[in-house]
Amino acid sequence: MSEIARILIVDDNPKYLEEVLPMYGYDVVTAVDGIQALKILSKESEKVDLVLLDVMMPNMNGWDTLKVIRNNEKIKMIPVIMITAVSEEQKIVSGLKIGADDYVVKPFVLPNLLARIEAVLRRSNWNKKTIKNVDISFGSTEQVEALTQREKEVLALVAKGASNHDIAEKLFLKEVTVKTHMNSIFKKLKVTNRTQAVLLGMQMNLITQ
Repeated sequence: MSEIARILIVDDNPKYLEEVLPMYGYDVVTAVDGIQALKILSKESEKVDLVLLDVMMPNMNGWDTLKVIRNNEKIKMIPVIMITAVSEEQKIVSGLKIGADDYVVKPFVLPNLLARIEAVLRRSNWNKKTIKNVDISFGSTEQVEALTQREKEVLALVAKGASNHDIAEKLFLKEVTVKTHMNSIFKKLKVTNRTQAVLLGMQMNLITQ
């Protein structure tokens, strides 16, 4: 098993997640519909740690794809998070009954999705030593040094999936200055990567959603 969790994104418009998840330490592979996803899983099931499965897709929708996954002995244990714009409670319950591990409704807030990914990976018995993002305790923040206002602004943009380049343009900074702010944020929050910083920032109410 590789040290970086590999996520299969199944969505007919995967561009956003395809670009943003690698920034938070994940390896990604994409499929535009259920048929393509099942082909990938049949060949690389042992390399996929989690599936992000959109409901509304052409050719084979998310519900039918999930049913096939759960009825296939080779791939039925792979965790699946459903992503959809449908918010009716009955639909959510139906998805969970079919075998979804979690459910995120569009439009979703990125930190919320990241937290759910982490939770599902933990529940699937992922080795904590090989996940960079889960070995973080939110129990005590007394030892955490306060962030400056600029650092809070940088962290808020990180939570929205912005790259260092995007942040530099948004805040009229040099990219090297953004990197300096990021290093300071990591040091003050006692974390080692962007996802940890975002999740801890949420816990400490440093990021408004």
